[in-house]
Amino acid sequence: MELTYTKIGDYHYPDLYLSQTDDDRLLLAGKLDDHLREIDALATEQVDRIIADLAAKERVDEQLKSTDQLRWVGLMNSFRAAAEEQILREIVYA
Repeated sequence: MELTYTKIGDYHYPDLYLSQTDDDRLLLAGKLDDHLREIDALATEQVDRIIADLAAKERVDEQLKSTDQLRWVGLMNSFRAAAEEQILREIVYA
């Protein structure tokens, strides 16, 4: 990639420009914060749903919590990690 420069006085400044992506337009229009809050709410809701689905599938319930707390915590932590990884791939990094 070759850069071009503009000389102003004794200094050469690189000719750099912002690309016109959706993020730039949202930032310039003052809508980026709202968009990020919406994505965060959507991601949180989906993580909670996935955790509940995994817990139901594996029969991790309040009874297990009262009889074997360490196992319950370990399973719920692994469900949360799996759900967050999935949501990061699907929503955030996509």
